[in-house]
Amino acid sequence: MIQDGFCYIAALVFIAAILINLPKMFTGETAQKIFNFAPPIVLIYLGLMILCTVRLWDLEATADTYSALKNPLLYAMLFIMLLRCDLKKIIKLGPKMLIGFFCATISIGLGFVISYAIFHGALGEGSWKALGALCGSWMGGGGNMLAIQAALDVDEGTMAYALVMDSICATLYVMFLLWAIGFSARFNKWTKADTRVIDEVGQALEAEARANTKPLTWQNISILLGSGLLVSALSQKAGDSIAAVLPFLDKATWTVLIVTVLGVGLAMTPFGKIKGTEEISNVLLYIVIALIASRADLASMGNAPVWLLSGAFILVFHVVIMVILAKVLKMDIFTCCVASLANIGGTATAPVLAGTYSSALVPVGIIMALLGYVVGTGGGLAVAQMMSLFG
Repeated sequence: MIQDGFCYIAALVFIAAILINLPKMFTGETAQKIFNFAPPIVLIYLGLMILCTVRLWDLEATADTYSALKNPLLYAMLFIMLLRCDLKKIIKLGPKMLIGFFCATISIGLGFVISYAIFHGALGEGSWKALGALCGSWMGGGGNMLAIQAALDVDEGTMAYALVMDSICATLYVMFLLWAIGFSARFNKWTKADTRVIDEVGQALEAEARANTKPLTWQNISILLGSGLLVSALSQKAGDSIAAVLPFLDKATWTVLIVTVLGVGLAMTPFGKIKGTEEISNVLLYIVIALIASRADLASMGNAPVWLLSGAFILVFHVVIMVILAKVLKMDIFTCCVASLANIGGTATAPVLAGTYSSALVPVGIIMALLGYVVGTGGGLAVAQMMSLFG
C-alpha cells in the first residue's frame, strides 16, 4: 500500500499515461472498437476507482497530497485552456444552452422529490433536510450545500449519509457522462439536433490554433506551465481574501471567476497565441481526472445502500427526462451533458467534460457551472420544503 504522497502522485500520473497511450499501442480493429466504447478518459476513471477500492494507496495518508494538488492543478488547467477562448464565437452558441441548463435543474429537483416519496421510510426521520442540502449541491456546488445545511440545521450524522451518496453516485455519474459523450454523432442524429453552431464554434477555434505554425518549444511549455501554476496560486489567495469580504460566493467560486477573467482576458493578447496551450492543458486534464478518480472508494457503497439506491434513482430519473427533452427540443449531447454536469458536478467537472468534447468550449462549461451557484441555494431549499410534506 502506497503511503508516501509523492509515490501516490507518481503512480497516478504513470498509470494515466499508460492508459492514454493504449489506443496507440493496440491498433487492431477489435481494439479500436473497444476504445471507441471505452476511451482512455473512461479507462482512467474506472481503473483508478478500482485501484482505490483495492487500497493500492492509503486514502488517509495521501489525503493531504490530494488536497494540496487537485484544485491548484484544476485551476491551472482551466487557465491554460481558456487561453484558447474567443468570446465572440462562444456567444454564438445562443439560448439553447440556457434551456438545457434549466431543464437539468428542474429534472434534478423533481428526481429528489420523487425519490424521497419512494424511499423516505427507509431513509430515516428528517432525512429530507440532508437531501435538501445535497440537492443544493447537485444544482450548484458545495457552497450551496453548506448554506442549506446551516439554514435547515442538518445534523452531521445524517449529513454523512448524504455525503457518501454524493461521493459515490456523483463520481459514477461523471464517468457515465465521459463515456456517453463519445456517442455524440449517434445521439445527435437520433434527436435530429442541429449541431452546426457548436461544431462551427469548436472547429473555428481549433482551426485558429492549428493555423499557429510556430513550433512547440520547451520555452513555450515552461512559460505556459509556469504562468498556469502562478495564476492558480495567486487566484486562490485572491479568492480567499475576496470571500472574506464578499461572502455571498465561496472562495472556490471566486477563484474560478478570477481564473476565468484572467484566462479570457489574456486570450485576447499575444500571450494567448503561444503554441502549446492544447498539449499542456490536455496533460493537466488527465492528471486532474486521475486525482478525482483516485478518491472514489467503491467499498464504501455498503455503508448506506438505501441512500445510494435513492441517489441512483435520482440520476436515472434525471437522465431519462433529459433524453426525452433532448428528443422533443432537438438538443445535442454536448448541451445535455454539460448542462447536467454543470448542475451535479459544478466548476470542478463541467469544464473538464466540455474540454473532452472540445477544449475550445471549456468556457461554456465554466459559465454554466457558475450559473448553478446562483440557483443552487434557492432551488435546494424549495425542494427540501416539498420533500418535508412527505414527513
